[in-house]
Amino acid sequence: MTPVRSRLAAVVLVVGVLAGQAASPGYASADSDPPAGPPQSDIRIAQFYSWWHPTASPAGANDWACRTTPRHPRPVVLVLGTGSNAYYEWARMAPVLRGEGYCVFAPNVGGRPGSPVQAVGPIAETARQFAVFVDRVLAATGASKVDVVGHSQGGVVARYHLKYLGGREKVDALIGLAPANRGTTVHGLLTLITAIPLTSWALGVGCPACVELERGSRFMAELNSGGMTYPEIDYTVIITNRDIVVSPYRSSFLPAGPNVRNTLLQDVCPHERADHVDITYSAVATRLVLNALDPGSAVPPDCGRRDANAGTP
Repeated sequence: MTPVRSRLAAVVLVVGVLAGQAASPGYASADSDPPAGPPQSDIRIAQFYSWWHPTASPAGANDWACRTTPRHPRPVVLVLGTGSNAYYEWARMAPVLRGEGYCVFAPNVGGRPGSPVQAVGPIAETARQFAVFVDRVLAATGASKVDVVGHSQGGVVARYHLKYLGGREKVDALIGLAPANRGTTVHGLLTLITAIPLTSWALGVGCPACVELERGSRFMAELNSGGMTYPEIDYTVIITNRDIVVSPYRSSFLPAGPNVRNTLLQDVCPHERADHVDITYSAVATRLVLNALDPGSAVPPDCGRRDANAGTP
């Protein structure tokens, strides 16, 4: 890991702690109807917008009047990663999915209501809020099941929902974008922080989820015990070799099986530049998500696009 990347990872964790402390106590429920923000193709602009409009929904998401169609019979629920918010994460992908005819929903869960920093609380509580949101989506749309797209911690939240909260009867497909399926050490940095009592305590107060996501944590061991997949769920995992948050990056992959597709972006498009944070803004990753949602209409990604790590909504 280069010194620049090490410093970046350190900044990410420190910001997560400080923001998480600002976000607690109390975590958001998933029952509000926030206004929609504009589509974005630049993650930096989306992040800036979200700090001034922390409750904004991504364009095309959280339309409770949306009804599914025979072509796309399942709503798509997007679940965010640690320290992010729904708008920041999905301002590019949500309008693309909606434009393809999907009913799209994206909650803010795991953070203080009204905070731009979400998904920092205990993962079990975040998953319970997510489960409530999924039930609301099913009731509103009349669908029998949803498809889930989870980024980073979002993939872990979705798997907790499947294992402990009845999600196996409510989810048809789970698509993970750089999911922390086996936890992470952040190239040893997270391990170092949790090895020091004072910094471990501070991280646990500000971001309980960060501690739980450490590779080898009790939480991750319990979640992964007894198998990581279920035969009735269709799994897709999409990762990037430029990931500096989940380490090693291939640890995101799920065990091979007939219902599991593990994909490295650079095996599809060798020059793809998306990293862990901006993978939700990758045109290549977005196309792979669309292909996973509707394999019968799959289209190869355009690797020649100059905006391969952003795309245009």
